[in-house]
Amino acid sequence: MIGDRERGPVARRTVVDMRIVIAGGHGQIALRLERLLAARGYEVAGIIRKREQGDDLREVGAEPVLCDLESASLEQVAAVLQGAGAAVFAAGAGPGSGVERKDTVDRGAAVLFADAAERAGVRRYIVVSSMGADAKHPGDEVFDAYLRAKGEADEYVKTRLGLDWTILRPGSLTNDAGTGLVRLEAATGRGPVSRDDVAAVLSELIDTPATAGLTLELISGSKPVAVALKDVAGN
Repeated sequence: MIGDRERGPVARRTVVDMRIVIAGGHGQIALRLERLLAARGYEVAGIIRKREQGDDLREVGAEPVLCDLESASLEQVAAVLQGAGAAVFAAGAGPGSGVERKDTVDRGAAVLFADAAERAGVRRYIVVSSMGADAKHPGDEVFDAYLRAKGEADEYVKTRLGLDWTILRPGSLTNDAGTGLVRLEAATGRGPVSRDDVAAVLSELIDTPATAGLTLELISGSKPVAVALKDVAGN
């Protein structure tokens, strides 16, 4: 259930024990996000493809849910999302995957997850996309296909009237320790950003429904995460 919005500079949820479901639950950003959300008292579930990944999710305080988004039905994914107050799509085919899996995961699974969130009545919906994602991106390399797939998925999410979506497009990801200082805008230009800081921004986006309908780029910067969120939320 989605809580009432508080009055203040940034509209936020008031329900602390809300269930949040994360697709791609074993990813590097997802594990960081799950740890942050669990520490704040949320009930967190991470969707994984391999049973052996479950212990890593339990270690950060998340419930592992075994579900292959490349083969699952709409009804199966909607059942996983039933009762959730927010959903995060953080799945990806990953390095070393070919053009086919860019389509089946980065586009196809993203479309399925959005449809399932609508079916389950989950309004708050966050997408981890990529800077440069564009359905019309030219080129024949695998990375070109990836950017097209992410762009197509983003465009699809924007058509879902049942979702209060926010699309986050990070720059070049690093494993540096997070600083909590970012640049978060409609267009930032290219730059690096740590996975720690991406997870921190995602955790705040979930709680900031005033950012619904925005596509935001993210790189390292000089603003504390809370201030950056306040600025983009228009308060």
